[in-house]
Amino acid sequence: MRSLFLSIVIVITSCNGQKKTTFNSSEGATTTKNHRLTLLLQDNYSGSDSAETLIIKDVKTLKVFYSRINRTRKPGLPLPKVDFTKEIVLVHCMGEQRVGALSSLSIFEETDNELVLKIKNITAKKKETSPVSISPFSVYKLPITKKKISFKKEEY
Repeated sequence: MRSLFLSIVIVITSCNGQKKTTFNSSEGATTTKNHRLTLLLQDNYSGSDSAETLIIKDVKTLKVFYSRINRTRKPGLPLPKVDFTKEIVLVHCMGEQRVGALSSLSIFEETDNELVLKIKNITAKKKETSPVSISPFSVYKLPITKKKISFKKEEY
């Protein structure tokens, strides 16, 4: 009886496979000071070997990106609910990194013609790193703007 109970407890606690993914619902989403840039998802596998930032303006392109990150996931991550008539999606992939690397986007500066977003990459100290490689990414949504969107990189 005790071994049956112990087996059930082990099975339940070991089924935490892909729960490290951070999701935000539209009500409780993390936003910047001016509440325009909203974090939708942050995870450790983008399928991208090099750093890239994507501006996605339609559902077809978003599905292509999600099909790439869901290639090795069962079940895959669900597509976020985005109204592309009012919003765009920004995706920042850090490329291949060691475990402990994080990335975030924030609004750095806004002028009449341009919106500058700051890419902040934080890498773990060398003592804390692992030989395991990941490719972290973040997915944000932003209200549609006619301004040119540019990115400024900042390393920590």
